Amino acid sequence: MKPTKIIPLQKISLDGQLLGVNQAATGCGSDSSGCGTTSRTKNVSPEIWEKIKNHPCFSEEAHHHFARIHVAVAPACNIQCNYCNRKFDCSNESRPGVVSEKISPEQAARKVLVVASKVPQLSVVGIAGPGDALANAEKTFRTFELIAQQAPDLKFCLSTNGLRLPEYVDEILKYNIEHVTITINMVDAKIGQHIYPWIFFKNKRWTGIEASQILHEQQMKGLEMLSDRGILCKINSVMIPGINDNHLVEVNKAVHKRGAFLHNIMPLISAPEHGTVFGLKGTPSPSAQELKALQDRCEGRINMMRHCRQCRADAVGMLGEDFGSDFSQEKLEAIESSYDPALHRMYVEKVEGLRKEQTAAEMKGLSDLSNIDSNISILLAVATKSEGRVNQHFGHAKEFQIYEASRSGVKFIGHRRVDLYCQGGYDNEEVLPKTIRAINDCHAVLVAKIGACPREELMKVGIEPVENLAFEFIEPAAMAYFKSYLERIASGETAHQTRADAQLRQGAFVTAA
Repeated sequence: MKPTKIIPLQKISLDGQLLGVNQAATGCGSDSSGCGTTSRTKNVSPEIWEKIKNHPCFSEEAHHHFARIHVAVAPACNIQCNYCNRKFDCSNESRPGVVSEKISPEQAARKVLVVASKVPQLSVVGIAGPGDALANAEKTFRTFELIAQQAPDLKFCLSTNGLRLPEYVDEILKYNIEHVTITINMVDAKIGQHIYPWIFFKNKRWTGIEASQILHEQQMKGLEMLSDRGILCKINSVMIPGINDNHLVEVNKAVHKRGAFLHNIMPLISAPEHGTVFGLKGTPSPSAQELKALQDRCEGRINMMRHCRQCRADAVGMLGEDFGSDFSQEKLEAIESSYDPALHRMYVEKVEGLRKEQTAAEMKGLSDLSNIDSNISILLAVATKSEGRVNQHFGHAKEFQIYEASRSGVKFIGHRRVDLYCQGGYDNEEVLPKTIRAINDCHAVLVAKIGACPREELMKVGIEPVENLAFEFIEPAAMAYFKSYLERIASGETAHQTRADAQLRQGAFVTAA
């Protein structure tokens, strides 16, 4: 018996030629950091670009095209975070630390091969829990060893809190793990004591400031060791209002000094039903503008990641989607693995062609903005499902990509989850107000198509629905809209107004279907 849903992500003709892609991908855009810029490699050496260009987490541009799989082989954790509540068998909840089933290294290797045979976009295998990868070091490295023997073309990465990182740097090198994510929420133990109740280190349980100081020292040491050895490091930081929100600027400076490549500042997930300490205390999540303002303050020293989906520890698929339930251990038993790395290589070649086409379109769009003399910048929401194009119906979107347009170009600043407006041919009118709140800071929404009712409601609140740029690449489409917007302001047809804040929805996707 086959799984109920095999992802129709890529069709291959009988002669081996790539045909149309039916991705449920979610877009990313340009960013002055170099992950998804118009030049694609701005501020990034050719060597680094080769490492990140097909990694959906380390490159905004890559997450249009490439998928990842997280294998849940690491259940144990050696620290406690006040924003974390690791749950098992939570198939309807999607956030870090949550899985539906824990698996062995052997099961993980089998799962990866099956997924790779069904999803040619798969480029990265990661271990992100549900505990800590290095608190389960034996299982973690055994998993990578088994996969490397059968699928050496896949990239490896792991996520860790960094407590035991220094002692495993040599193992990370041994298994050719080129990408490591370290969660660093503080560089001051006085702040850390409010985030971490305890750690377990060298056979002893530590609490308070002492625990946070040990964690801090281990994190900084491990980051320096990895950077010195050429391992690309991404730093995850949880923005906790009233605790470390302002302090994360200092974290950004510290990790930049020690060679980190990418900084990902994520909003606190604090809904009480998740059962975390911060959630039960009522600690708020940041608003959209608060998160963006902090990310903007940190931009310039280090590449900023803004396309994170705060994924489950057993996520499968493109960022913004999760088909992990289609590859449960029960369903895997009925699937024969026929992994062919040539299929993935053919897909990579197709992506390279798309990248050239997109870059040319972006360069033309930038030239059209070259004579603009305006300090105005606006946010645009985009409905996209594949290849970085405006190609999704408003009512079919489960998330909108948010871009900031100014005379210097267009950059991706985040994503906003929404509920599906069109369900089975019917419009869900209860959903629309929530969707509007999610993109309320945007001046326009670029879509492939939109119905009369949502069009009217959006216009009432000052958000312009735009259909005439359908199926264009996102960045040049946004540039074209921005240019026309400024022309309307200059002619007096439109008056520029500052938009209100938007409401972030907590958590990550369970599925994109």
